[in-house]
Formats: sequence, C-alpha cells, structure tokens
Amino acid sequence: MPDLLNRIFRRRGGDPGLSCQEMVELVTDYLEGALSPADHGRFEAHIAGCEGCTMYLRQMREMLELLGELTTKSISPQAEAELLATFRDWKSDGPD
Repeated sequence: MPDLLNRIFRRRGGDPGLSCQEMVELVTDYLEGALSPADHGRFEAHIAGCEGCTMYLRQMREMLELLGELTTKSISPQAEAELLATFRDWKSDGPD
C-alpha cells in the first residue's frame, strides 16, 4: 500500500517530490514568493501533475483576489473581538 500511495502523491524518478498535504502547507509561502528556489520547483512540479492541487491553488488565488487586502481597520472592534474569541475557544476545544 505505501508504494501505491507514493505513486499517487509523489513525483517519479526517485525524487520524493511534494505530497498534496505539503503543497497545502506551502501554498501561502508560494503565493507570497517566499519559497526557496528548490521548494518553488518542487511546488510547481507537483501542481503540474496534480489536478486537485491545481484547482486548490486556483481557488486560493481567486479568494485572495476577491478579498483584496483585509486589515483589522476594515472591521469593527466588536467583530474583531468576536473573531478572536471564536478562535481562542476553537483552540481550547481540542482533546485533553
């Protein structure tokens, strides 16, 4: 089974490439131009061969385009406090 998963999620040719999960973790750095040249190449090689990740990258770009630059000044203090409380509660609801 691991061999099948490696064939699905990895590039050919002995280079371990980038998994879909790694691609998702690196997408922000990729869009901000913050990846090393090696990671940038691995990222682009992965999306060149993975339709699902290519679609995810396209969706991320569209979301950023639609949202523009969202700053704390663009929301009310009450909305900011509610968001912060929600995320604090979300993090504390994890397993003990």
